[in-house]
Amino acid sequence: MIPRVHRRGSRTVGLLYYLYGPGTYEEHIDPHLVAAWGSLAPDPGRDPQATYADLQKLLDQPVEALPKSRRPAKHVWHLSVRVAPGDPALSDEQWGEIARRMVAATGIAPTDDEAGCRWAAVRHADDHIHILATLVREDGRRPRLHNDARRSQAEARLIEAEYGLKRLSTGDGTAAQRPTSAERHKAERQCRERPAREELRETVRRAVAGAAGETEFFDRLASSGLLVRRRVAPSGDLLGYTVALPDNRNREGDPVFYSGSKLAPDLSLPRIRERFGEAQQSGAVGRKQGRKRSPGAPAVARRAATQATWQALLVIDRGDDGAAAAQIAAAGEVLDALAKTSAAHTRRELREAAFAFERASRSHVRAVRRHDRALRQAARDLVYSGPALGRGEDGATTAMLIDMLFFLAVAAASWHGKRHHAQQAAAAQQTAEHLRTAYQSAAGQPMGALRRRGRQLAQPLLQRQADVVRQAVPELAGQIVAERGWFALAATLADAEAAGHQPARLLSEAAARRELDSAESASDVLVWRLRRAADLPADVSAQPTAPLPTPRPAQTGRQQARRRAR
Repeated sequence: MIPRVHRRGSRTVGLLYYLYGPGTYEEHIDPHLVAAWGSLAPDPGRDPQATYADLQKLLDQPVEALPKSRRPAKHVWHLSVRVAPGDPALSDEQWGEIARRMVAATGIAPTDDEAGCRWAAVRHADDHIHILATLVREDGRRPRLHNDARRSQAEARLIEAEYGLKRLSTGDGTAAQRPTSAERHKAERQCRERPAREELRETVRRAVAGAAGETEFFDRLASSGLLVRRRVAPSGDLLGYTVALPDNRNREGDPVFYSGSKLAPDLSLPRIRERFGEAQQSGAVGRKQGRKRSPGAPAVARRAATQATWQALLVIDRGDDGAAAAQIAAAGEVLDALAKTSAAHTRRELREAAFAFERASRSHVRAVRRHDRALRQAARDLVYSGPALGRGEDGATTAMLIDMLFFLAVAAASWHGKRHHAQQAAAAQQTAEHLRTAYQSAAGQPMGALRRRGRQLAQPLLQRQADVVRQAVPELAGQIVAERGWFALAATLADAEAAGHQPARLLSEAAARRELDSAESASDVLVWRLRRAADLPADVSAQPTAPLPTPRPAQTGRQQARRRAR
């Protein structure tokens, strides 16, 4: 259940006209009262004899009874209460009881206080109500509304438990503003996948991912097809910006613009500037770097991003809070860049992962931005390397990067959980699930090729790799050898030995780098860790199985004596 305290107003009748009216986009259906401060409150929605003015006069009566000098300038209080998507529809009686509990919890009309404020709850949709109150009590005093928003959230948690609704986490004020019901209904009528506010937020986040400076950021916004307005001071300094979708217009036919701060707290221009830091460059530099592409650039960029993500994991695990928060925030840029440049069969899940992680990237822990340079550079390289193909080295290194990002999402969930950031932890966990699905799509072809190579190994060679596993990770050996990915790991160990590495040592180090409990397949994870650490090709579908060095036979005592004599 999602309660939201709106800005206070000065015209009771104006809010009544909106609540009982058709809505901005004809989305209000059957507006009517479900509860009020008294049983005789008129209902303009169901009583043809009642008018908005009748209800307004009764609501405002305590306000009007005060001398003008004592009347509050903003005397209209407004709270909306919405059930979460997927929750069952509630009856008018249930909504009425919820309204009474909310006005009691927030201090508008405490239980058993006959001198509380006058209020009315209007329902004009299945999933929410609006509560309107006037902020003068019957005894002429003002209500105690300190922390009314927080108290409404606490009451919502109790209501969720009692009504069997989805249990939501109380926010900490760092979440992006949710689309209004009008915006959601408009998106449905226009057959949009998401409301305009969310589409804009996603596009702006992609534009800022890895951007080196303001010029490059605004160039990307313009090239994405958005309408962009800049707010400039008389001195010529840039103060802010607003963006709009070209086809999202109001009744007058004008584009509906949103400022960056209305899209998300970290998308205001001052907060975006924090990402650029001292290394801010012009957009021309970014475009120049972008032209230096090579056919292998997407795979190279993904390998570099995998390494940067691994280093970020270490910071999240061991660094201070400011450094960890910076890594988590910059990981959002990597996800945005990867979703933008991924192949079609992984794009949707990666886009959903980036969309979910957006909530995990912000908290009240202030990010120390100098710690995020490697990840921001990785995001930049992903953007300028261009779209990756779904197969070959591009596709295989995509799977390698997704695998590492999965562990970063799990680490972020743990980090937020330890600091009681419930919403951020849930968002990071949701991100991990999307990445798990994306990995399955990306890894199918390269892991299939590795498994085929592993099955082609001669039995003595395959047994030798099993012995390596038992030596390096004895506690996991039974599980790994029984997994479907075992043959891919055996082929990778053979490749590593052929490249001059010590397989047992390499495998032991790879297993110790990060926990494997959250992975569906430990062997898959170890394959990517080994191939990255040993600098092996990620895709081997077009390569023959590398021959293993032939072990030198043990020498007899006579042979050893002859060798010493020489």
